Amino acid sequence: MKTIVCQEPYKWALIESEKPTCQQGEALVRVQRIGICGTDLHAFCGNQPYFTYPRVLGHELSGTVEEIRSEDTTIKVGDQVSIIPYLECGHCPACRSGKTNCCSSLKVLGVHQDGGMTEFISVPADHLIEANDLTLDQAAIIEPLSIGAHAVRRAKLQKGEKVLVIGAGPIGLGVMAFAKLQGATVAAMDMNKERLHYSKNEIGIDHTVHAGENTINELRELFNGELPETVFDATGNVHSMNASFAYPEQGGKLIFVGLVKDNVIFSDPEFHRKELTLMSSRNSTKEDFLHVKQALESSKVHMDGFLTHHCHFQEMPIVFEDWLTPESNVIKAIVEISN
Repeated sequence: MKTIVCQEPYKWALIESEKPTCQQGEALVRVQRIGICGTDLHAFCGNQPYFTYPRVLGHELSGTVEEIRSEDTTIKVGDQVSIIPYLECGHCPACRSGKTNCCSSLKVLGVHQDGGMTEFISVPADHLIEANDLTLDQAAIIEPLSIGAHAVRRAKLQKGEKVLVIGAGPIGLGVMAFAKLQGATVAAMDMNKERLHYSKNEIGIDHTVHAGENTINELRELFNGELPETVFDATGNVHSMNASFAYPEQGGKLIFVGLVKDNVIFSDPEFHRKELTLMSSRNSTKEDFLHVKQALESSKVHMDGFLTHHCHFQEMPIVFEDWLTPESNVIKAIVEISN
């Protein structure tokens, strides 16, 4: 089978590899769509934490079940599926408490072990989500949207709550979509005016804020003299994350959805004065995948314009670097292997 390997930073190789076998408890999936995310971009550029080379990338995956060796699932051969790429141990304290997304020995496909940038992949059968009523493209973006859905669930948003989402990339857009679904009043902040325009017109958020020096005053104008009660930072930018402590209202919440390979610094007196709640949000769980699937099936969440770029599998090494440039205006790119 054909496989694309990131051999070292800035170097792809299209190789022939051995088709995997399907072990007991696993399913063999013919991969048909691969979403490209920030993790793939960082890995290609050599700045992804906890990463080694060579590595087969790809963790936003959809395809069709070719073989299954498990009696503990309703998934069957021929089903279209989305793959949960987070492989938990199942017995550590986090797993026992249901927080499989932060398992102490978590391995993520395409990050800690080889992923789905290949024609076939064998995965635990209980890490498949049946997606027969979705398109292959929709099934592939369940994973990035589930990260936003998980962050919103962590925040326990209430209807009418004032929310600011910093960063209008794919993860931030997912946060916005599911915050709106919860009935929150949502503002998006970014330096990219095109992405703010997309947030307003495609996601349907209430307000946009172009990041600048007058942010706090602008937020007060938008929210009737108050600051947002909950702020999500989905930038993965340390300067944004450091600045974000200023934006929540007294007694508010700040949730870091983005990951940065750096130290976050904030004023402890200001942090205490506001009695802020600071939270991280890592990956997602099966519950979040099912929530996103239902929202897409019922059209409660519309992400039609989310997929801005497509290419065929064998073209990916050629076009990938173009997707790194701001001029490409990529929101989400999808690699197609077959229909």
